[in-house]
Amino acid sequence: MEEAYDVLIVGGGVIGSAIAREMSRYQLKIGVLEKNLDVCYETSGRNSAVVHGGFAYDPGTLKARLCVEGNRMMDQLSSELDFAFRRCGKVLVGNTPQDLETLKKTIQQGEENGATGLELIDEQQLHQLVPAVVGKFAMYSKNSGIMDPFGFTIALAENAHANGVDYFFDHKVTGICRADGRYRVSTEKGDFYSRWVVNAAGLGCKEISDLLGITGYRVIGSKGDYLVLDERTGKLLPMPVYPVPSNTYMGIHVTSTIDGNVTVGPNAETVTDFTDYGVPQRNMDFLAESASQLWPHIRKADYIRNYSGILPKWVDENGVIQDFKIEIRDDIAPNAINLVGIESPGLTAAVPIARYAISLMAQREKLIENPRFSPLRKGIVRLRGKSDEEKAALIAQNPDYGELICRCEQVSKAEILQAIHNPLGVHTMVGIKYRTRSMMGRCQGGYCQMRIAQLLEQELGLKETEILYARQGSQLFAGKVREEAEG
Repeated sequence: MEEAYDVLIVGGGVIGSAIAREMSRYQLKIGVLEKNLDVCYETSGRNSAVVHGGFAYDPGTLKARLCVEGNRMMDQLSSELDFAFRRCGKVLVGNTPQDLETLKKTIQQGEENGATGLELIDEQQLHQLVPAVVGKFAMYSKNSGIMDPFGFTIALAENAHANGVDYFFDHKVTGICRADGRYRVSTEKGDFYSRWVVNAAGLGCKEISDLLGITGYRVIGSKGDYLVLDERTGKLLPMPVYPVPSNTYMGIHVTSTIDGNVTVGPNAETVTDFTDYGVPQRNMDFLAESASQLWPHIRKADYIRNYSGILPKWVDENGVIQDFKIEIRDDIAPNAINLVGIESPGLTAAVPIARYAISLMAQREKLIENPRFSPLRKGIVRLRGKSDEEKAALIAQNPDYGELICRCEQVSKAEILQAIHNPLGVHTMVGIKYRTRSMMGRCQGGYCQMRIAQLLEQELGLKETEILYARQGSQLFAGKVREEAEG
């Protein structure tokens, strides 16, 4: 049967899901084609998880404008979509006269961009905010914050889905052609048809742009590695701590996370392989050594994990990083919204980016509001952080809250079951992890991973060989060891 849509969005990460959610405000049939098995396996889930203030970008750019807009609306989005966000502030720490001049210029640039709450603070004020930091002065951005990037992306996607958007996972786009006023979008699972196509492919943006016929963009990968420290370090870092930035790079920083860990990084390496997320030992050593100059509390005993992320940066012929590109090329690809080089601050700016893209569409056809649209979404109710009385009430309502599956992160069976039966139909181990924080604690799944796999088998009727860690081909089990031994 032919799958026909008003809009097909290529890419279901934070940008694609934000566009899907904002487009569902209108009477449109919308589909999202995502090559992975979930919405946050690439750049959307592999970043610093910082809500930026908008001071780091050249005045007049989309990055500056949309970042400031995204920062201002984050409280409302967090309330509507029920994801974790805290406006904790951020400091950029300096020591030299040159650092001081750079920070003064950064404040001036931020104010030109419309950012607020920026001020220079002295050493005493700095150590009142972050006692453990090393520095003589700092720029304090009180409106910066931290968030759960997995929760944000998943919330956007679930809200879009609840408002009628169809998600198709494991659907890598292989071709796009236009005929008779509509597009045929070919995937490895079949063809789809649509009046509009949106390129929100992130790391694949150049490939999809080329398939649309909009060629010539040069997109490089900027890979950043991170260390994750145990939660016991979190009390020493109430807000993210950055060095004084350069013109193109914010530097290796130390970031408090929404759940109490600390991340160290990123470095920045240009890469051509957009699938290699390995973190070499030399890079971990470099991160620790560099960041210790700002925050001397990084010890190998506190390392619990590392990870990396890759940003798609659009650069010119001289390698200079360019602004976000959000365009409709009526002469080449009418009814196609092309987004290229959506890197940092894309997480902060996701919803304003979506609204900007939709405004281009609205200039070309009348959009009719969807009277049934709801901006609200409720996430999984977490046991962790609740008072004893609140825990007792949850257990009384649902006894599965009384059984802990993940001890490190205090994740109950009730939460795991809600994640297994998530609205998007994701059933990988990492999909459960991102929805509950199970397997994210000190033991990294040593206690809970097999119990979660067993619940996946029981709840979804899966064979052990059908349980995937994250992607196709990532089976956890090859079969039953005892049955093979008996045979």
